[in-house]
Amino acid sequence: MTDTAHDLGASRTLWELVERRAALTPDRPVLLQGDRTLTFGQLRDRAERVAAGLYERGVRPGSVVAWQLPTRIETALLSFALARLGAVQSPVIPFYRDREVGFALRESGAEFFATPGTWRGFDHTAMAHRLGARGVFEAYEDLPEADPAVLPPPPADGTTVRWIYWTSGTTSDPKGVLHTDRSLVAGGSCLAHALHLTESDVGSMAFPYAHIAGPDYTVMLLLYGFPAVMFEQFALPEALDEYRRHGVTVAGGSTAFYSMFLTEQRKAPAEKLIPTLRLLAGGGAPKPPEIYHSVIREMNVQLTHGYGMTEVPMITMGAPDDTADNLATTEGRPPAGMSIRIVDTDGKEVPAGVDGEVRLRGEAVCQGYLDPAQTAEAFDADGYLITGDLGHVLPTGHLVLTGRAKDIIIRKGENISAKEIEDLLHAHPAVQDAAVIGLPDPERGERVCAVLELRPGTPEPTLPDLTAYLRAEGLSTFKLPEQLEILPTLPRNETLRKTLKYKLREQFTS
Repeated sequence: MTDTAHDLGASRTLWELVERRAALTPDRPVLLQGDRTLTFGQLRDRAERVAAGLYERGVRPGSVVAWQLPTRIETALLSFALARLGAVQSPVIPFYRDREVGFALRESGAEFFATPGTWRGFDHTAMAHRLGARGVFEAYEDLPEADPAVLPPPPADGTTVRWIYWTSGTTSDPKGVLHTDRSLVAGGSCLAHALHLTESDVGSMAFPYAHIAGPDYTVMLLLYGFPAVMFEQFALPEALDEYRRHGVTVAGGSTAFYSMFLTEQRKAPAEKLIPTLRLLAGGGAPKPPEIYHSVIREMNVQLTHGYGMTEVPMITMGAPDDTADNLATTEGRPPAGMSIRIVDTDGKEVPAGVDGEVRLRGEAVCQGYLDPAQTAEAFDADGYLITGDLGHVLPTGHLVLTGRAKDIIIRKGENISAKEIEDLLHAHPAVQDAAVIGLPDPERGERVCAVLELRPGTPEPTLPDLTAYLRAEGLSTFKLPEQLEILPTLPRNETLRKTLKYKLREQFTS
């Protein structure tokens, strides 16, 4: 990290970070979208005017303001205006509907709710009124503005909870995750430090700004003073023109995004997909080693992958100067200030190289959940967050994730890692994506089921084909899949496109 970025990373609040970056490079762009450009100076000045407009509407320091908005310049302006006021923000993913949105509004006690109006054919404002939301206003294009002279002083304390993020609910209600300005700045600093970016880079936001990755990425822009292209609706190949037009050097999002770029690259192997691109980076979902090698070999760009979650936006990150083996097989190293502890089933710490449950402590870790009972269950006696992820730390400090505690398949009393099988399946020439799940079985307890999404134009493998391939790759016999299912596409969420295994279990359990 440069001296300037390191100094900015010590900012107490997000608004202080905005002011300090705007003072350094007011005319440099920070956000690009279509023909529009927002500079760091304009971000500061317009966000302050929007804060004044919100203040005149009754928003005060500590007011709870929910917003469900797409990835747009206006969304960033509204969010930083709320940070200037010291309001409590509750971002809601724009793809959520009545059940999730109603839950978020009730649990957060939102006093105001910003919507995009009708977006992608759905009337969010009508939903808000249907749910009995308070203080509803639209903030897609027109934001309230007023003279900043009406504003109180900006917040000075970065350790107060001012953010409520929502875990993506699967079979139960989502959890409200509590963050502070400092925890978000710490997460963004980790990302910025690992990627070795410079002022000459151009990034990209292909994910919902309402996701925890939104502030994570924006903090990186503020620390290093470079811009990012925002995509309100992301799809390939449609988005490629914007990547090329703005000269994007850093792209990504998650493993699914890497696969999407690879699919496009394979349509014209001899031509570089995005001429200026030098780095794919992301996190949020496991990365099979074969995906890394395919990106390097076919796209001729570097790939660095990290480990994060709503509770801790950035835990570890691969660095471009890591070894190829570490970049392919690990999640990178934690930054200074992030402590990783690997424990056994009794909660005792295990040595380097030994598998166990991953626990975390550091400034980027959330303050807990809206529900105090959930907070009590989430932290151990030493204040470490219990992640539910399994893995080990190498002597070099790199973290290797081997699965989720809930993603271990127990077949005839033997533990089987779904991730181990998935990594091997991703190297099969016909496989575009793979998910391995455990299904109830009266004789075995659970049976191993492989669900595949195939590459276009490839022959469909049979179960004997697949097990023969896995045997040849050295997989133990007791881990071999006993059921094979093939789908046109795996079910994924709308944020980082993670595979929704609970839906696969529901579909194939019968």
